[in-house]
Amino acid sequence: MTALTLRNPRGEDVPVAEFSATEAKNSFGKVLDTVFSQGVVAITKRDRPTAVVLSLDAYQALLDAQAQPLDTLSHEFDALLQRMQGPTARDAMLDAFDASPDELGLAAVAAAKG
Repeated sequence: MTALTLRNPRGEDVPVAEFSATEAKNSFGKVLDTVFSQGVVAITKRDRPTAVVLSLDAYQALLDAQAQPLDTLSHEFDALLQRMQGPTARDAMLDAFDASPDELGLAAVAAAKG
């Protein structure tokens, strides 16, 4: 068994135990024990990682991490949409549509410097 490095959700490289497909087949109990203690095991075939076995906790963390960014983006979008519905945003958009190309260019340069 050697150590393979994979990136965890925090962006850190961590070693992962590695079993060949033959070792995994012949010693599946040892694979499960390693998964239980370390959370993940890589299975290799011809010295290349081809699969992983995850503990239930590691799998649930993966699912939770996948859903979290979508929830965060949904909340940010809802807040942005709410701000865009107010009179200040409406007046600013009307001003932008009424502006000449020169005024838009000056406003863009000022915003970029700001």
